Amino acid sequence: MKHSLTITLILLGMFLLTQLIGLGVVASYAPHIEQVVMFNEDNTTTLENITTYNLPYGMDPPQDIEPKSSLLSIIIALVIAIILMILLMRFNAEKFLRIWFFLVVIIALGITLTAALPKFTAASFIAILVALPLAYFKVFKRNILIHNLTEIMIYPGIAAIFVPLVTITTAIVLLILISLYDMYAVWHTGFMQKMARYQIKTLKIFSGFFIPYMNSKDKAGIKKQGGIKKSAKVSVAILGGGDVVFPIILASTVMQQLSFWHGFIVSIGATLALAVLFYMSEKGKFYPAMPFISIGCFLALGIAYLI
Repeated sequence: MKHSLTITLILLGMFLLTQLIGLGVVASYAPHIEQVVMFNEDNTTTLENITTYNLPYGMDPPQDIEPKSSLLSIIIALVIAIILMILLMRFNAEKFLRIWFFLVVIIALGITLTAALPKFTAASFIAILVALPLAYFKVFKRNILIHNLTEIMIYPGIAAIFVPLVTITTAIVLLILISLYDMYAVWHTGFMQKMARYQIKTLKIFSGFFIPYMNSKDKAGIKKQGGIKKSAKVSVAILGGGDVVFPIILASTVMQQLSFWHGFIVSIGATLALAVLFYMSEKGKFYPAMPFISIGCFLALGIAYLI
């Protein structure tokens, strides 16, 4: 996992930028409470408070959802997604997985782009029109620049869907559970490494930041040979999508329930923790990033409460 200083700074920069965009996107979908007249069966009327987030594409959460039940629902959804991913990998369902990725990318990009556009009726439709070609080139045409550019915009959109479902406490519990799973999947089963290789080599896509690079020794060899050969060794620096989106969920929840600066401090804590992991890591080894990022988030949250 050890990379050059330049690659490390690029990864950290993309990570922090995504965190900050996430705060902005979630802030644009801040909840609004409206009083609605409800007609009863006995011909009387009552006023009820309806909370709306104005998320596009019907992504607003159900009314009066309880954080405990929503946490359980999120965990069940993640477990189902992991099991489905394992089954599809085993049966080599590449076409289905690409379509799955394609649809998720379109919706997530659409949510982020809608937040960036002025508030008007056709904003979400225009966002989809922009998202479609970006998703196509990301999933079906391998382009590193578009891949990482869309990754920066995807996770804020995904976070905006989940933030209304959690409180600070449930977000903390979620990060703890994901961290435990991350450690198990990387250090015990190796599932994360297998899934990353499968995505990169077979699907030709990757859910996370992806930066191919060559070390100075290989570059010098290419110069001597007069061009890149098929045997040229190219390394990759990767950071999984889960490592990016879950700290956004916590930071954004903190922002909504406390203040922007509290959420901002959590994002900074996550970034500093990731920097520590990059510094401590050894070349060629895989590390579960979520435990480090979660600790950084929790320490930063503690500091934010003291300020």
